[in-house]
Amino acid sequence: MAKLPEVERLSASEKDALMAARWAEVQRLNARRSVLEAKPHEPRKEAHHSSVPPSHTPTATLPAAPRTGTRREASGGRAGGGRPLHPDPDQVIMAQAKTCPHGGGAVQAHAQHPHAVYDTIEWPPITPVVTRVEQPAGPCPHGGPSDVAPVPVGMEPGPPCGASSESLALDRRYPPAISDARLSALCTQMCGVPISDGALANRFPRANTRVGDRVAALLTRLRRRRLICRAATGARVNGHTPWEWVCQKTEVCVQVMRSSRGHGVIRDMLGDHRPTIWVAALYSAQRHHPAEDWQVCWAHQLRDGQLALDAGDPVFAPRMKAVLLRVFALHQRRDTLATSTRYQDRCDLQRRLDRCFASQPTNPHGRRLQTRDTKLRDHLCWFLEDASLPPTNNSSEQAIRMSTVFRKVTHGFRADWGRDRFAAVRSVVNTGKRHGLSAFQAIQRALSPVGSLFDPG
Repeated sequence: MAKLPEVERLSASEKDALMAARWAEVQRLNARRSVLEAKPHEPRKEAHHSSVPPSHTPTATLPAAPRTGTRREASGGRAGGGRPLHPDPDQVIMAQAKTCPHGGGAVQAHAQHPHAVYDTIEWPPITPVVTRVEQPAGPCPHGGPSDVAPVPVGMEPGPPCGASSESLALDRRYPPAISDARLSALCTQMCGVPISDGALANRFPRANTRVGDRVAALLTRLRRRRLICRAATGARVNGHTPWEWVCQKTEVCVQVMRSSRGHGVIRDMLGDHRPTIWVAALYSAQRHHPAEDWQVCWAHQLRDGQLALDAGDPVFAPRMKAVLLRVFALHQRRDTLATSTRYQDRCDLQRRLDRCFASQPTNPHGRRLQTRDTKLRDHLCWFLEDASLPPTNNSSEQAIRMSTVFRKVTHGFRADWGRDRFAAVRSVVNTGKRHGLSAFQAIQRALSPVGSLFDPG
């Protein structure tokens, strides 16, 4: 009914029908309100208890500090703070006093004690090394085509960027998420030699083959590991949403982008290899892992428990959270405990889990969490039996974090070759980080035509 009809023009029977219809509408609304009031409290999903990114989590607005009209004094810093001194400085300046500034008398060197020690860092000037190749040709004495001398390896005609420029361009393009145009301007301003974005882009395809071969070697090494950790995140390619996968271990990390999030990607990456332990979250594709057993990520368990706790579960969620935190504390100091003490701690943990699973929560979130954890109990505590197993999958999440940052900064890729090159570079960079190499050093090794990428593991 858009507006109230003219009641004075309605007959008695029409008024009765109108009142009956309005009364039925009121009853329907009351019934719906009763259902909503009986529904348990649903907390808003935030970053601390769900997969919602921190940017979508509301922040509390703090009241503005009152203005006093006086300027705030600069902080003097905390005692013992500051950056550490460089272990191998290029030069050392010993600023010793020769004469006293007050009385003018001579000051002996042995009477002076250290007052302050600090480093001063200066960047050297960046000067490019330009090599000009002159290749003359001469007539053939036998009447054949002109004789042309061969040029040194790596000096063939093509894009002006050399091998070191190629490594630097890849290092600046992908880890910090700099666009081609800004990368061209950066190289031009720093080196003083104009380098167009087309010249840089033409140099990148030459690196695809070498980097691709390195990633294939890393994948071969990954297929020999007994422990593999895995994670996935969304990507953006030409308006579509593929998935970026990461499979990693302590010394090797491989990232790929595929259009699917199903378990077929896992088998495509690992082939016929069957690891002993698989560390991952609870996504359904991860339950089709090829490993002999599965260690559930406790960080995800703690996050889901916090959601049930925020939803008002007073029975199962707080007890399970206490067990999770206790297990984290035990794992951190397990190397300092005797074997008998670790055994007693594991027995105590099992008793605590028994009490958690024997509880009877009434909150729907608590019941759902208890039902799920009961099914996963055999996969919760493998890391207590094997010291090489991590209790969480945080290493995989950290390896894939920069991919999420790159997606937010650049809004994704416009072609499949761009996404594949990015995943290959990230595989090289993350693996190099595990061997103590910077991103630039790892890319340099990957582009090197000889030698292995990293020491065999």
